[in-house]
Amino acid sequence: MDTIAVATFWISSVLILPFWSLMWFMPKHEITKKYVGDIRWSIFPLLIPYTILAVPNAPDILLTFLTQMPTPELVVELFEDETAIALAWLHMLAFDLFVGRYVWLRMLAADRPMYVSTPILVVCTMMSPLGFLLGLLATWQQRDLGDINFEDHSASSAEV
Repeated sequence: MDTIAVATFWISSVLILPFWSLMWFMPKHEITKKYVGDIRWSIFPLLIPYTILAVPNAPDILLTFLTQMPTPELVVELFEDETAIALAWLHMLAFDLFVGRYVWLRMLAADRPMYVSTPILVVCTMMSPLGFLLGLLATWQQRDLGDINFEDHSASSAEV
């Protein structure tokens, strides 16, 4: 596998662990709200490695999907390239974290305890569409995220 693809794979896989750990084990802590609550911090570990790998491969990927109807065979053929596999992994990591962050925000807004939020967020880590469904079900009565603005609530976070 291409050295850059391997590096982006491992760097991204390791750098997102703190974000998941914060959401799992310290969902209401001020540090979690500061870093996971700010989309810029939480997506940053994936943005740069993904961009490094995506930009040089974007023309080939776009050309493939713009000129051919996506089929299972086409996807299998695309994933014969190890760089495409690493890029897909980074894509999944970003999607999983984005979905997990949204579910975490819903859990906070609904004031769900850790014994509810942590298992659902673990499922989001591995199977984000299923975790998303479970997160919606666990916060069904929560219509929106409310007024979650972590900068304005820093004084009240000591109560959490």
